[in-house]
Amino acid sequence: MELLNEIRRLKRDRNALILAHFYEDGAIQDLADFVGDSLQLAQFSQKTNNPVVLMAGVVFMAETVKILSPEKTVLVPDLNAGCSLVAHSPFEEYKAWKDAHPNSILVSYVNCSADVKSISDVICTSANAEQIIRAIPPEKTVLFGPDRNLGSYLQKKLNRPMELWPGACEVHVLFSARKLFELKHAHPNAPVLAHPECIESVLQYADVIGSTSRLLNEVKTNPAKTFIVATEPGIFHQMKKARPDAEILQAPAEGSCACNECPYMKLNSLEKIAAALHDLTPAVSVMPSIVDKARVPLERMLKITAGTPIQWH
Repeated sequence: MELLNEIRRLKRDRNALILAHFYEDGAIQDLADFVGDSLQLAQFSQKTNNPVVLMAGVVFMAETVKILSPEKTVLVPDLNAGCSLVAHSPFEEYKAWKDAHPNSILVSYVNCSADVKSISDVICTSANAEQIIRAIPPEKTVLFGPDRNLGSYLQKKLNRPMELWPGACEVHVLFSARKLFELKHAHPNAPVLAHPECIESVLQYADVIGSTSRLLNEVKTNPAKTFIVATEPGIFHQMKKARPDAEILQAPAEGSCACNECPYMKLNSLEKIAAALHDLTPAVSVMPSIVDKARVPLERMLKITAGTPIQWH
């Protein structure tokens, strides 16, 4: 309680806004001013006037806030909070892939670096990816990266051929289709909710496929008493708050380990949040030239999500 009070005091003194992703620990989510998925966090960050924003998430999320609001000081509790999709899409290789496909539209999942965003035509999240792809003229070749599983899911659902970058989320690929089948058999009335970063063999058992906010909404509105959920278990905190009467079961991983927690999200802690607000560090830094270029595909994403027509090159 003393630590929580200290964080609240520092937040007031700094006029800071605390944002948290659904995959953070429950104590961090409860402390935050706003909790959401990547799209919701990006949208919310633009609507506030706080000069200091602390992103309890991973670094690419903080970079997104900085790109959209470069005048703000954007803090992260731990600069080591990376993302396997960022690591799997190094800038030079990703740029070479784009250059090898001239006259195409490069759609990059928000789980990528600021440098990668700067050469993308439009950004998407799992919440708006279908809307983004549908907004691209059918005669255009679509390059989609860095998550091949999300791209493959979109290809099949939208019947839209795309060139896919071979990246994957190290957490979502660990779910076991065989064990999920067994769990579903044991709970035949439990809807299976899955994030589209999961592999295809897992998604085939899903009753609902969507972003973290979509899966949370399903738990809120579906009268079922048991749910099987294939995504990072941090979202269970909000699910259980919304439906204390429901049983939330995590889809099982291969082997016997509980490896479905994102190790990067879990680097954040209350102690690190307090230290960041006290010292105003670590702060994310994005070069002004990258900010200017990366803001274009992010703002294009937000416009499409809001229903604004887009002119493509």
